[in-house]
Amino acid sequence: MSPKDDQAPNRKEQILDAAAQLFAELGYYKTTTALVAKAVGVTQPYVFHFFKTKEELFLAVLDRGFDRLVYAFSGVESPPDELADRMGYAFDELLGTHRNEILLIMQSHAIPEPAIRQASKEKFSIIYRRIRERFANAGIPDASAQTSMFVGTGLLIALSQVLELPELIPWCEPEAD
Repeated sequence: MSPKDDQAPNRKEQILDAAAQLFAELGYYKTTTALVAKAVGVTQPYVFHFFKTKEELFLAVLDRGFDRLVYAFSGVESPPDELADRMGYAFDELLGTHRNEILLIMQSHAIPEPAIRQASKEKFSIIYRRIRERFANAGIPDASAQTSMFVGTGLLIALSQVLELPELIPWCEPEAD
């Protein structure tokens, strides 16, 4: 294996990291593969070596963030009466460590490209079903409604982050003196 082959997985992750940051900052349409390449310090054809289109790159960023989210929710161990709160903390922690990816997941439904919209729909459906299953298995009453509230709260938190309006989530604001 050549040294270049050894760097390939690392470069791919660097490309995904740069793409997540640029998509989060500039949006889907203003982010180009040329900008991603420049941010990583590679050529645009090198980006295309891993991702044939910008859409494929965006979907890869969503997949990685989705995997992180599912892993975080799956790893939460808690008594039933604390499960939603602890899963909420796991979500909050991901916002701290992988903010761009998580916010992109939470906003991806707004991008009108058919493949992105379909991927977003599928991922939200999987997230909903997994959370509902966790809640139901924990014996949480009306697991479907509680899951909808949990996902809705996550969307509200993401919106407050994107808009920089913490007052949208008053239970997270510091109390006034």
